[in-house]
Amino acid sequence: MTWSGKQPKLVCRSRSQLQEGAPVPKHHVALYSITSDGKASVRRERLSGGLLPTQRDLLGTAPASGASQSATSQPDASGVYDADDFMGYVPSNSCEDAVDLEPGKRKRTAGDHPLALWEPECSTFLDEMLCLEGRGDFVRDLTCEHCKTNAPEIRCRDCFGLELLCLACTVHKHARIPLHRVEQWNGSFFEHTTLKTLGLRIQLGHRFGEACCNPHRAFNDDFVIMDNTGIHKVALDFCGCGTMQTHIKQLLHARLFPATVTDPKMAATFRVLEQFHVLSFELKASAFEFYQGLARLSDNVGIDPPKAHLLFSFLRMVHEWRILKLLKRSARGHYSDGVQSTGEGDCAVICPACPQPGKNLPNDWRDAPPDSRWLYGLFFAIDANFRLKRKHVSSSASDPGISKGWAYFVEESAYKEYLEGHKHTSQERSTCVSHNAVNMADTKKSNGLAVTGVGAVVCAHHDMRLPNAVGDLQKGEKYINMDYVFFSAMRKHDLLVLKVSYDIACQWSKHLWSRMEMLPSSFRIDRENKCTTFLVPKFHLPAHTLQCQIDYSFNLTRHVGRTDGEAPERGWANINPIASSTKEMGPGSRRDTLDDHFGDSNWKRCTHLGRLIACRLTEAVAQHADHLREVTELESCLEVDSLEAWRKEVEAWESNSSNPNPFSVRVAPETQATVRLELARIEAVELESGANTSLHPDVSPSILISSGIDLEEQQCVCMSGLFFISLGAHATDNQLAKVQQHTNTLRRKIELWQDIQLLYMPFISCLRAEETSLRLSTEPIPVEAMALWLPSTAISRTPSPPHLLRYEWKLRYAQANDALKDMRNLLRLHSHLYTFKDNNIVGQAANTRARMTINKTEDRVNMAASRYEAAWAALASLAPLLNEGGTWKTVLKPLDRKKDVKALKDLWEKETQGTRHLSWIWKTPGVSEDASAGLHDALRIEWCKARACEMRWREEIELLREEQCRVVAFMHWHAEWWLSHRSRRDPVEDDMREGLVAYAERQASLRRRMADHFQALWSSPVTTTKSSIEDNSE
Repeated sequence: MTWSGKQPKLVCRSRSQLQEGAPVPKHHVALYSITSDGKASVRRERLSGGLLPTQRDLLGTAPASGASQSATSQPDASGVYDADDFMGYVPSNSCEDAVDLEPGKRKRTAGDHPLALWEPECSTFLDEMLCLEGRGDFVRDLTCEHCKTNAPEIRCRDCFGLELLCLACTVHKHARIPLHRVEQWNGSFFEHTTLKTLGLRIQLGHRFGEACCNPHRAFNDDFVIMDNTGIHKVALDFCGCGTMQTHIKQLLHARLFPATVTDPKMAATFRVLEQFHVLSFELKASAFEFYQGLARLSDNVGIDPPKAHLLFSFLRMVHEWRILKLLKRSARGHYSDGVQSTGEGDCAVICPACPQPGKNLPNDWRDAPPDSRWLYGLFFAIDANFRLKRKHVSSSASDPGISKGWAYFVEESAYKEYLEGHKHTSQERSTCVSHNAVNMADTKKSNGLAVTGVGAVVCAHHDMRLPNAVGDLQKGEKYINMDYVFFSAMRKHDLLVLKVSYDIACQWSKHLWSRMEMLPSSFRIDRENKCTTFLVPKFHLPAHTLQCQIDYSFNLTRHVGRTDGEAPERGWANINPIASSTKEMGPGSRRDTLDDHFGDSNWKRCTHLGRLIACRLTEAVAQHADHLREVTELESCLEVDSLEAWRKEVEAWESNSSNPNPFSVRVAPETQATVRLELARIEAVELESGANTSLHPDVSPSILISSGIDLEEQQCVCMSGLFFISLGAHATDNQLAKVQQHTNTLRRKIELWQDIQLLYMPFISCLRAEETSLRLSTEPIPVEAMALWLPSTAISRTPSPPHLLRYEWKLRYAQANDALKDMRNLLRLHSHLYTFKDNNIVGQAANTRARMTINKTEDRVNMAASRYEAAWAALASLAPLLNEGGTWKTVLKPLDRKKDVKALKDLWEKETQGTRHLSWIWKTPGVSEDASAGLHDALRIEWCKARACEMRWREEIELLREEQCRVVAFMHWHAEWWLSHRSRRDPVEDDMREGLVAYAERQASLRRRMADHFQALWSSPVTTTKSSIEDNSE
């Protein structure tokens, strides 16, 4: 931008000013400037990094306490900053809360379409690639560039520049990089050759350039090394002189991992093992797939493929590499007794944000006041995953695994012993809805499977796996398996407050403590001194009965924040892609592989905690403000006496759950049957008093309206085509006859009803005559199109008797209630059918039949939705004439089929990173036209839920601020823990001692840097912490 020689100044605007405007996109900043003549300009910048002090000042964020500020970062007398100071920042990846001062779209440029720019240059790229098939720039060189003597004929595909060298210079240059791929010019093209063929030998046991006086060639002089450039045959010499070490150590000193410990003939570089290790986490690539890639890099034609046994050697090396990394990162190499002393759970990555006594809690955490004690509690979430199955391949004798419960899986031998001793234990059936996890725990298909899945316990607030909290399932989700896994996780914690989430918690928790007595004594906990709350994950909860939705709701339970209990589902989504490879593994390899993936998942969660907490806290502050405003606005519309009574009632229930639950529906919603009974009784009273308004001996006014609504629903059935769906493409004459007979019967019913309607609504004859005169066709009106002209539809054309309007109002209210109830029940059935089909139906024919059943259920859902829409439209038409106002719409809301009519399976699968919202149809307590009873009851429940929502967001803020303190405290504790391991091992040689100290120092430094990084992310006013704990690091 041209500034005409005038020095621009940047205006310092406060964060409060920035937030007054409309919402703006994140990760942009607009640089405002004012020239000396008073003209304002703006330049937009996209921030990819964090804020330096000058940026924080400009955006209204304060630096950490004690941080120094540059003198140039201070405003001058005019209250503005110098532009050069602001632009002199170094971007980093720590920007989580960048603010865009200027809304609006950026002007698009040609650079926004790079593929379109590249397309004209496609030929250029292709020509250059073909040129490189020849000698390129070296086509005229007659001598080697290095020695200036021999003819150049060899080039390296992995060296930069593709120099053309002679044989001797190529060998000399690659003495330090012996795993490159070389090609030799044969006069027409470059053909593949090897450095071994050219005469290069690799000497182990000596420094580079030193000759060994007694070299020992590898067996048959045919050693194979796997590297990330392919599989290489090399000429390798072991040292055999007086200073020699074992062949294994010589290979390891060269960062080569031997395939065997006796007379190794193959090795893999540390580099290729590290590369596969990371790719297996990020791409979920199997060792077989990675090996195939290496094989193709070596020979993509198949003329000289690697030997088959190399694959099995690579699989074994990968398994061993995983274990070594696990042990190294857990400091097991810093103990004198090393691997042998590794205990259960010692190698697990634990959650820094969860309360860990002695690590990140204040010394007096047990003495916290009751209202704050929940902050020092744990959130557990339990779930099973039936994708992580294992086939009947191998055995524990052939593949026992290396880890013995060191990380996340329970110790296998003790687990199997417990299951064997309780395999005949019966499991009570569900008293809630028909939970497959409970009622079908013994019916899970297991043909050909040794393991049908896994059960696990995770940290519900941070999605991290807990030590010794994963166990294999042999059938379904049986209590004996889940109990063992749960108490295995529990026994490692000594906290007083526990929140346990499980999708069948309402059933599983019933006799949990009595089942605990069957477990080994080391698994039993002191339940009397613990406050344990059982809950159901938020988006599994609607599948439960209404009482369960109240008793086990996260939203209605105090001291849980915004925890949703769905952490296991997110974790399964990350681990499921490796199921296709782990199901083919032996038992030990599978457990060790899953342990490794669980550990990597935990570590990634640790590294992302800074951003996670910052984003959650920013959202929580904004959401709490919104919900507080909503509660305040709602309370302003309520009577003070009612509000105070409700407040006392809900506080009493929160302090003691045995008190009446304020969220429960106390006024039973009226159905069409109850309304018809009520109207019949009213008419009976009128008959006795002589005030009867009936004009027909058999059809009273209320029967007329209710019969009309029934006929309207039958018309909807005909219109929907449900009768024809079951006929199929080739209906018989008998089937078609039945449908026609039903249509004829409905037509006769409508015509009879219309004749009686004229007695009560004589003016309808004019509407029918007008309708007939406007018809152009002489064909009879289809039965589903015959107009009934109920009061709600006729009222816009002609007046209707007031008592008929009131009767229809009552019946339509009841119809809406019935339709909502049917919708919810059918959607629950839809979810059940879908889940049952996915988990149990096998084969095309069976799946087709199941799909037909699901389709029929969906049609019935649509019918219920149509009934509700008809009832709502009628109520909206009648309300103005009956002076009903708009209060009824607080309970009965317009139905959006795309957003509101969703099966539970759709709600669970469409999980987003932000806050998800259930449709209102799952939250309405029922409907009633009695404002003093039903509506009053609905308003009480609505206020209780709004208050609970505001409280959950407030608790979330408190919890996140506490977690900020805990994370920083844990990182400093962990740094000191690593430093204490520098000299834990018995005296060793100098090189070993230096390695132990260096690794411990590096890990300690890493934790301190992570703590500093997190604190920098949390330095904004929204996420600034006020420490509630003292430094208790040892």
